Amino acid sequence: MKLVRTGAVDRIEVVEVERPVPGPADALVRIRACGICGTDATFLHMGGTPIDAAGNPLGDGRLRSLPLGHEPAGEVVEVGAEVTDLKVGDHVVVNPQGAPSGIIGCGGALGGMSEYLLIQDAVAGKSVAVLPDSVPFGVAALNEPMAVSRHCVNRSEAGPGDKVIVFGAGPIGLGAVIWLKLRGVQHVAVADVIASRLETALAVGADAVIDSSREDVPARLLELHGTGRNALGQPRPGTDIYIDAAGAAVVVNTALRTGKWGAKLVMVAVHSKPAPIDIGAMLRSEMTIVASQGYPTEIFEVTPEIAEHAERFAKLISHRIPFDTVERAFELTLTPGAAEKVVVTFD
Repeated sequence: MKLVRTGAVDRIEVVEVERPVPGPADALVRIRACGICGTDATFLHMGGTPIDAAGNPLGDGRLRSLPLGHEPAGEVVEVGAEVTDLKVGDHVVVNPQGAPSGIIGCGGALGGMSEYLLIQDAVAGKSVAVLPDSVPFGVAALNEPMAVSRHCVNRSEAGPGDKVIVFGAGPIGLGAVIWLKLRGVQHVAVADVIASRLETALAVGADAVIDSSREDVPARLLELHGTGRNALGQPRPGTDIYIDAAGAAVVVNTALRTGKWGAKLVMVAVHSKPAPIDIGAMLRSEMTIVASQGYPTEIFEVTPEIAEHAERFAKLISHRIPFDTVERAFELTLTPGAAEKVVVTFD
């Protein structure tokens, strides 16, 4: 079978490897779609990973070629004799963190950007989740990033009466918008600098958008969310929750300087390098800063709702690229502004 792994810096390799043979407790999934995300791009920029499949540092500047793909969806084609809750033909999404050999596509021995994926110790609800056959595989492949978004929203503790601003209209930010609106949050605004992303934000349910490249974000938030006060009594937007899905220091500082008393900042984006932030501004609002990493419990919490709202989630996919031109899929991902969410499809 064919498998995609890291090659030279910013390049992938498509290699032929043996098709896995499932053991008694395993299952084999034929991959039908697999998304590409910023983590894949990070590994490509590095040219591999400095750890072995067990998570141990290689040392001496060495890098290991890494099987890619941690957003797979597919169809069960074989099950081991001990597997009782899965059957051939089931459509499934995968928990990348459920493999004993390491996180699938993120340092482990297995990668989901391949024609077949071995599911070790296959258990429905733990390593995979079954979803209705009616859900397109491309949409099913959004399960993992939407779990990231769901954890962010869970960490925000947003309720129906809250007013929220999401900075960054990439897949994670837009996923947060969908989850916020599905839980009945009163008003969700989205800020970004790319017009097409803002259009998508409105399409998936945002109440308002802000082009932060040309609009005054605090002024717009005052218009949208009304007036609140910080701890010193100074007027501030009535925004309750700020979500950083952009990964830029200016977003953090905007939230800190704009926040009313008791506002909350949830940080789900990866910041690639340290940057100065205005701690004094945090004191003036008594802002709570919450970090959101991964999906401790959400990986299959999201699956039924993705199935129920498949058409809405499908709007997040900007490009569907066949596996036989997978190099093009990664080129799009590595080119700033060329694509929003790329999903590779397998015939």
